[in-house]
Amino acid sequence: MAHWFHRNPLKATATVSFNFYGVAGSPAANKICNDLRTNRVRLLEMFTDVTCNPEIMKNATDVYFSLLQGFISSLDGTTQENKMRFIQNFKWTDTLQGNTPSAQQDAVFELVSMAFNVALWYTKFASRLAGKEKYVHIPRLITPAEKGRDLEPRVIDAYIIQCQAEAQEVTIARAIELKHNATLIAALAFETANFYQKADHTLNTLEPECSSKWRKYFQLKQHFYMAYAFCYHGQTLLASDKCGEAIRSLQEAEKCYSHAEVLCKEYRQTKGPGTTAKPSEQLFFLKLGGVIKNTLEKCQRENGFIYFHKIPVEAPQLELKASYGLAEPIPFELPPLSEQCTPEVYATFDLTKGAKNDKAKPKEEEVKPVKEPDLKPQKDTGCVLS
Repeated sequence: MAHWFHRNPLKATATVSFNFYGVAGSPAANKICNDLRTNRVRLLEMFTDVTCNPEIMKNATDVYFSLLQGFISSLDGTTQENKMRFIQNFKWTDTLQGNTPSAQQDAVFELVSMAFNVALWYTKFASRLAGKEKYVHIPRLITPAEKGRDLEPRVIDAYIIQCQAEAQEVTIARAIELKHNATLIAALAFETANFYQKADHTLNTLEPECSSKWRKYFQLKQHFYMAYAFCYHGQTLLASDKCGEAIRSLQEAEKCYSHAEVLCKEYRQTKGPGTTAKPSEQLFFLKLGGVIKNTLEKCQRENGFIYFHKIPVEAPQLELKASYGLAEPIPFELPPLSEQCTPEVYATFDLTKGAKNDKAKPKEEEVKPVKEPDLKPQKDTGCVLS
């Protein structure tokens, strides 16, 4: 399914040394710094390792985040900010803004940026989860996210809605495979189309040069699943001997499907960040066109021989609500604070000694794009799930 889902690029980041010479005043403090550097490198390597799976990713994430919280959580029993929070500068690119990085000297910026990349990796792994915790930490940033940056609410919301919609797609495919009733499939498709419409509307105030391609993807998926909803709603109407209404519903399905085909072409031609999906070439897309055509022809034949119903001018208003089968997001929780980060070790960090940090470097370090593995998609099976 690698060519069914649109994926924006992973965030890239500059190297972080965590070399706090003088400030780290004990072997235990130096070990925390060394472990932060080593585990950050390891986690970044996992993003491009084709052998990485969710279990490996979770373990690497937990180790790094448990250490990083030692620079964020209060360890001295007070409500004051952790004294180590603002000692290190971090640079991250944004998925919609090319290779121009944002920089903040703030461990919370590092936490939410890395968490964003981890969530994005999970979406990429799923095509061959996003979490509540980011909403807790993003407001703590000293420098608010600029318009169109990854940590800006509209972009975060669009990613979360996309995750929900794509999880819902798997539910629909399974419902079709298991031959669930047409009413349920129509309702699930209608809810999924609404997810994609909501995601599209979330981005409608962003600059077109960074959001147009992504929005085209949302639009084509919205019309595709509206075609599914009208098609299976038509089957429900026919089963209830409402042949004229069934024909009108299937005509609307045909219209939505044709619009989705047009949007697929426009999507491929639109420039913007991310991979270019090829949904119109996938069997799951192509099969729907045949189902709509065959079902519509069946309804027209039966109406001509049996029902003789008048075909309504207006398409039916879909007011469908799935009774079950809706995908639920899994809450994301940060791992516990590392056992290395004790108040005693924390006390040995002495900020008065001064540290060599990234701001002191005269030369700006280039943030190179993440070279993601070129995974060849498996042959499409029409989204058959076992």
